[in-house]
Amino acid sequence: MEISFYKYQGTGNDFVMIDDREQNFDDSDLELVSTLCDRKFGIGADGLILIRNHADYDFEMIYFNADGSQSMCGNGARCAVAFSAFLGILDEKTTFLAIDGAHQAILNDGLVHLLMGDVAGIIEKGADLFVNTGSPHHIRFVEDVEKYPVFAEGEKIRYDTSYAPAGTNVNFVEKLNDKEIYVRTYERGVENETLSCGTGVTAAAIAFAKDQPKAEIKIKTLGGQLAVKFNASNSGGFNEVWLIGPAEQVFEGKINL
Repeated sequence: MEISFYKYQGTGNDFVMIDDREQNFDDSDLELVSTLCDRKFGIGADGLILIRNHADYDFEMIYFNADGSQSMCGNGARCAVAFSAFLGILDEKTTFLAIDGAHQAILNDGLVHLLMGDVAGIIEKGADLFVNTGSPHHIRFVEDVEKYPVFAEGEKIRYDTSYAPAGTNVNFVEKLNDKEIYVRTYERGVENETLSCGTGVTAAAIAFAKDQPKAEIKIKTLGGQLAVKFNASNSGGFNEVWLIGPAEQVFEGKINL
């Protein structure tokens, strides 16, 4: 079987992208998803994304983590928007469907502005915090995040019994100044640190500026710069949550399996 694909990355978070508008890809074959994402035996990626037609939206994004599990992926969604523009599905603005519902996005000056879902609130987890931004995220503020044992501590929290059975993503956050943070993320489904995590930096930015009525936070990641802006709602949640950053095509190819 031959599969045509494109490779995209958003601040180092990389994805196998497949134009599946004719629905030829068997999305029940999770072993195939894992094989394509394998960095030794496949193409190599943090996740795989199918672009499909939808009667009510410009397109539907079907997202898989590298292990075949599914969740919302912010950087993946930004890459899906860029890929769909490349395919001629959209121009500068779009409304599309993801696993957590409908999203809007705008392409402007090489950046994808993605409207995330509303966030219900923040949960305290001892000295840490928990925020669900379409995917679950544990947040821990630390000093000198570059030297922090992200894999060891992230793995420990990801598999903590309080998050069983699904587990959680884990973000370690350092304050750089009042408007900028540095975030490193251990991602479930990848089971390792990734260079960037869109839903993770969104959760971290909200946790960092949770007491502000509205905020725009810059985020440094290992893979590059992102930004998040949002408004606080009267209910204690957050709305108008935008994730902003680049999404680039790396290469295209075919693979025989």
